[in-house]
Amino acid sequence: MAVTFVLLLLLVLNEADSSRIVGGREAAPHSRPYMASLQVQGRQNCGGVLVRQDFVLTAAHCQIPIPYTVVLGADALSGDEPTKQQFSAIRSIPHPDYDGHRNDIMLLKLNSSAQLTNAVQLIPLKRGRVRTSSKCITAGWGDIGDNRTFPARLQEVNVTSLSQQTCRRRWENVPITRRMICGVGDDVFQGFCSGDSGGPLVCDGAAAGIVSFSGRQCGNPRTPDVYTRISSFTDWITRVLNSN
Repeated sequence: MAVTFVLLLLLVLNEADSSRIVGGREAAPHSRPYMASLQVQGRQNCGGVLVRQDFVLTAAHCQIPIPYTVVLGADALSGDEPTKQQFSAIRSIPHPDYDGHRNDIMLLKLNSSAQLTNAVQLIPLKRGRVRTSSKCITAGWGDIGDNRTFPARLQEVNVTSLSQQTCRRRWENVPITRRMICGVGDDVFQGFCSGDSGGPLVCDGAAAGIVSFSGRQCGNPRTPDVYTRISSFTDWITRVLNSN
């Protein structure tokens, strides 16, 4: 039983690494000024959000052994936009209890502070729980269909939150904890997949979740998208920011 669970979890998390916004739409240019693109050699790897001028919040499973290039103020990742600001991540701080599945949250310290403009803004963190059936949005620059095609511009998709009971029933053998939020698109095969990992679930204008993992088929409501619940980690986030 334990071996079966580990294999299933590895499959789930590997699928998240090939993810993209599916069934979504182009976001209005610079309408999500808190978005961060985490890049390796100029290629999108994960997303994140700017929570302080020198800190980006993302997923712990996005941690890599080399420093990320962090791009803020972008709509299209290719080409030169005058609104873009580029940084290096000089420190990765994953949650100390991250285990490859739970507590999937990480802070990245930037090498300098971002300049806040119309295209680069902080996002507030949501306090309290997200109610079942809340209408939210997730966004990212991940692959949009065949693991080779990346969008020209930032994509977004509507998300409706699910109850913990419904999510646990659909995921069956994968433990869904109270530190997670589950959501589905408004239609079948709408949601996130992997170049979107670490990006935000935005509810009522605040960051409520972090893209964590999905099922074998992106956007399939039988295995709802799972986000790390940010409100469960507010104290940890505050401690890290205050100590840096």
